[in-house]
Amino acid sequence: MTMRFVHDTLPQRVAFGSGEAAANLSREIGSLGATRVMLIAAKAEADLADTVTADIPVALRHDDVVMHVPVEVAERARAAAASGDVDVLVSVGGGSTTGLAKAIALTTGLPIIAVPTTYAGSEATPVWGLTEGAKKTTGTDKRVLPRVVVYDAALTMSLPVDMSVASGLNALAHCVDSMWAPNADPINAAFAAEGIRSLAAGLPKVVADPMDLDGREHALYAAYLSATAFASAGSGLHHKICHVLGGKYNLPHAQTHATVLPYVLAFNGPAAPDAERRIAGAFPRDGAGAASALDGLVALKQELNAPHALADYGFAEESIPEAAQAILPSVPPSNPRPVSAEDLRALLLAAWSGVDPRGVF
Repeated sequence: MTMRFVHDTLPQRVAFGSGEAAANLSREIGSLGATRVMLIAAKAEADLADTVTADIPVALRHDDVVMHVPVEVAERARAAAASGDVDVLVSVGGGSTTGLAKAIALTTGLPIIAVPTTYAGSEATPVWGLTEGAKKTTGTDKRVLPRVVVYDAALTMSLPVDMSVASGLNALAHCVDSMWAPNADPINAAFAAEGIRSLAAGLPKVVADPMDLDGREHALYAAYLSATAFASAGSGLHHKICHVLGGKYNLPHAQTHATVLPYVLAFNGPAAPDAERRIAGAFPRDGAGAASALDGLVALKQELNAPHALADYGFAEESIPEAAQAILPSVPPSNPRPVSAEDLRALLLAAWSGVDPRGVF
C-alpha cells in the first residue's frame, strides 16, 4: 500500500532545560527585542513566576486567570494588555494561564512565550478556547501559537501528585486522540506513540517520588510530543466530548480528560486496529507492549491511582442525555466508527460511574 499524507509542521522554538527557565526566558525575550512584558500567572503561581521573570522587563502583571477562559475574563485581560502598551505576553502556569494568553493574542497578535508548569500541552498548539454562558467555543488560529516554549521540569516539582497524574493523562489523551483525529497521519502517530511511551515511563516515577526530576522530565517531554501531535491531527472524539463537559458543566479540565479517555479508547479501539496495536505497544509490560491498548491504559491508571469517575467531579447522572445531545453534532465524521446519541449516553454513563471500561462496549 502506498503511503500518502499531508503533514503541517508548526513554526515554534522550544527551549528545554531543567533549572534553566529564567536564563532561557531572558535570552528569548532578548531575541524578540521585547521591552514591555505582560506577565500572566495565577495568584498561586506568583512566587514561581517572579523567580522565572526576575531578569526580564515586566511592565504588567496579570493574575485574573479562570478555568476554561470565560469571555469576560478574556476581555479584562485584553483591556489590560492595551492599557499597558505591552509588546510580548509571557504565561507562567498551566493550561488555563496559557489559554488566557492565547485569548489576548487572538485579538491583538501579540507574541506569546509560554512557560508551562503542568503537562497540559496547550503551549504547543494553535488551538484557543473561550467559554460564554455554558458553552465552550474552540478554534484554531496561528496567532495564538506561542512563539517560544520554555520547558523546565523543575517548575513542575510543586505540582501535587494528583494533579500531576491528571495533567499527565490529559497529555496521554492528546496522544490517543491523535491516532484517529481528522488529520491523523504517520508523523502524528510517531509523536503520539513516543509520548505514550514517555508518559508511561515518567508518571509512575512522579507518583513514587514527586521530586524525581527524571520522571518529571519524561512527563514534560511527552507533554510537548502529545500536544504537537494533537495540534496537527486535530480534535477527535475524546476532545469533542471533554470540551462539552468542561464548558457546559464546568468540570475540571485535566481530571475530565483522565476520566473519559479509557471509555473512548474502549469504543474506538476495536474499529481502529492499527492505532490500537500502536497504542498497546507503547505501554511497557515485561519488556514488550501491553496485551491491548485498553489493558495498558487501565493498568497505568490503576498504578497511578488516577481519576476514574465523573461523579467525583460534580457531573450529575441526570445530565447525561443532555450532554450526549450536545456532543453529537461535533463528532468528527472521520471517527473510526459511527457514533449515535445512544453510544454517547452509554459512554458517559460508564464514565460517570467509573465502571471498568473493558466491559462497556
